[in-house]
Amino acid sequence: MHDRHDHDRDHGHDLDRGHGGPAHGRRAHGNPDDLDAYVARLTGPERDAWQRPDEVLAALGVEPGQTVADVGAGPGYFTLRLARAVGPRGRVYAVEVVPELLGVLRARLDGAGVSNVVPLLARERDSLLPPASCDRILVADTFHHFPDGVAYLRHLAAALRRGGLLANVDFHRRETPVGPPLEHRVSREDFLVAADRAGLAVIGEPTFLPHQYLVLMRPR
Repeated sequence: MHDRHDHDRDHGHDLDRGHGGPAHGRRAHGNPDDLDAYVARLTGPERDAWQRPDEVLAALGVEPGQTVADVGAGPGYFTLRLARAVGPRGRVYAVEVVPELLGVLRARLDGAGVSNVVPLLARERDSLLPPASCDRILVADTFHHFPDGVAYLRHLAAALRRGGLLANVDFHRRETPVGPPLEHRVSREDFLVAADRAGLAVIGEPTFLPHQYLVLMRPR
C-alpha cells in the first residue's frame, strides 16, 4: 500500500504504463499536468478492448432499479455505464478522493444529462457510502491504493444490502501492456487473503479480462 501522497497521486487511475506511473505527467497532490489528456486516456474507447466494461457489469449482475457504487470513479469511465444500466429508478454513488477528477465527472454527468449519480468526495479511509445502501459495489483498478485493504473491504461490506455483491477488478502482478508498475500491484492471491480476512466469501472469478482478475464476493 502507499502513503497518503501516493494514494492521492495515483488513486485508481494509473492505467497507461507510459503516462500513469508515479512521477510521469503528474504534479503533487493528484493533479495531472494535462488534465484533458489524462482524462482522455482514462475514458477513451481504446480502453474498452481490455477493460470490457459491459462484460464486467454483466458479471456483477447490475440491473435496472438497483443502487450501485463505483469506488475509485475517477472521471466516470464505469460511472456513466452504471447510470445507464440502473436506469432512472436506480442510483449510482460515484466515490472519488481526487477533487479535480470529481469535478470532471460532474461536468460529464451534466453534459450527458445524467441525474441518477451521487458524486462523493471520499476520505482516504472512508468512502462515505451509507450503511446497507448498495445492491452492488464495483472497485475497479483501485484496491491497490487503499492504505489498509482489509479494513476498507470491511467498510465496503457494511455498505452492502442483504444479498448485495462486491466486485474487485485489478491488474495481475505480472507485466502487462497497460496498468501500474509491478511494485504498486496487489496479486490475485494476496487480494484473496485480504478478502478472506475481511469476512468476504468469493462466489465467482470470471476470467474474460486479459490483464486483470475479477473477483465477485459477498459477506459471509
